[in-house]
Amino acid sequence: SFERLFCMSFTVRTRKMMNNAVIGRRQAIVDIHHPGMANVSREEIKQKLVATFKIKDAECCILHGFRTQFGGNKSTGFCLIYNKREEMMKFEPKFRLVRAGLETKVESSRQQRHQRKNRAKKVRCTKKEAVLQGK
Repeated sequence: SFERLFCMSFTVRTRKMMNNAVIGRRQAIVDIHHPGMANVSREEIKQKLVATFKIKDAECCILHGFRTQFGGNKSTGFCLIYNKREEMMKFEPKFRLVRAGLETKVESSRQQRHQRKNRAKKVRCTKKEAVLQGK
């Protein structure tokens, strides 16, 4: 039973930790050692990182780009820890905010996007912005 318990645990290590003061965040490469497990969920990794780095708001921690090494047992990804929620909303790409559940995805059909793009080609300057916003 001890071996089974050991197999279900994982360790999180960070390397190349960098403080990016301009954007207001810390960023690091995250190595996860998970023997006997196929993979570890982002939520579990986030909980460990929040406890390790004493992050006040857990939503300010963004994890992305995780790849499992061939043969398993180890995964590597990237971690961004923002100082404030406002900075995260300003600098983080929209698709990552949607994944984190902080923004909603704008649903429009492919055809509508193409039509809007082609309408914008026909106008210039400030009118172009109005067309792209759908006015």
